[in-house]
Amino acid sequence: MMRSKWGFCVVNLCISAAWFSLTATGWCAAGEGAKTIFRFEESEGKSLALFDGEKPVLVYNFGIMLKEGVPEKFRRSSYVHPIYGLDGEVLTDDFPRDHYHHRGLFWAWVRVEADGKTYDPWAVGGLPTKFEKWLGRQTGTAAAGFGVQNGWYAGERKVVNEQVRFHVGHADDVGRAIDVDLTFEATDKPVRIGGELPLKKGYGGFGLRYAPHTKPAVMTMKDGAGSSDVIGLRSAWADYSARFNKASATAGMAILADPRNPGFPNSWLLREYGYIGPTWPGVDTFTLEPGIPLRLRYRVWVHRGDAAVGRVAQAYDRFAEQAQKR
Repeated sequence: MMRSKWGFCVVNLCISAAWFSLTATGWCAAGEGAKTIFRFEESEGKSLALFDGEKPVLVYNFGIMLKEGVPEKFRRSSYVHPIYGLDGEVLTDDFPRDHYHHRGLFWAWVRVEADGKTYDPWAVGGLPTKFEKWLGRQTGTAAAGFGVQNGWYAGERKVVNEQVRFHVGHADDVGRAIDVDLTFEATDKPVRIGGELPLKKGYGGFGLRYAPHTKPAVMTMKDGAGSSDVIGLRSAWADYSARFNKASATAGMAILADPRNPGFPNSWLLREYGYIGPTWPGVDTFTLEPGIPLRLRYRVWVHRGDAAVGRVAQAYDRFAEQAQKR
């Protein structure tokens, strides 16, 4: 164990197959020729940064975050931002002016019914997610992982237990896999979750908000590509590629949905301004029950180039094949 420049402990350990089995990737051994080792740095008791050698990979914000000039009501925690491209460019956005509630890689629903009240955590409208404890951190040359336990709180009462586990692979010349394993369980009373209803778009759940970029961006799904908004089409995956933050080269990120997720293949919402996400359960609702955990699994594929150069389709095939073997 060593100490970072910020005075926090950085753990460098061998990867534990038992711990990572929860993230369902099957990557446990160091790859041949790997020259770097993953490491963590914690900052100000709010954020946990992951590095692949000296290259930043992502930051998980477990503390309460608010950007200067943004209204107080948008304070939030428990999301990932930034996510970095393979060449160090920032690929996500936080507190964008057009949607202050959008926050990097996040998971939240528009309708959450608990204790007879309806909340909108998607728009940071009550029922905040609060960090409770770390479930573990591990690093090596092939992969790194960490887990966190959070709670959804109605006032002082926790109504949902949330556990999130991340498994991050070493990048190759094309891309890097970030696996996210989400588990939700009501504490003592049923809680219902659902997507946007009035406009029948159904958005809510797992999603990515992308950084400012050169337009037009290209949005690609399993059956085609374009630069226009997509509402309601079903697909196993979706990708968004552009030149982010004035970078000279195109990069992108795709969300790959595990075929074991409920409702697979889900409908999607893709916005040309820079958002993509599967819309489950959409205009319907799903009831979280005490003692019956809901598990959702996704892979974020960070890549160079567009979806073709970044081999997104092939990345999905590998992901799906791994899921079938587990």
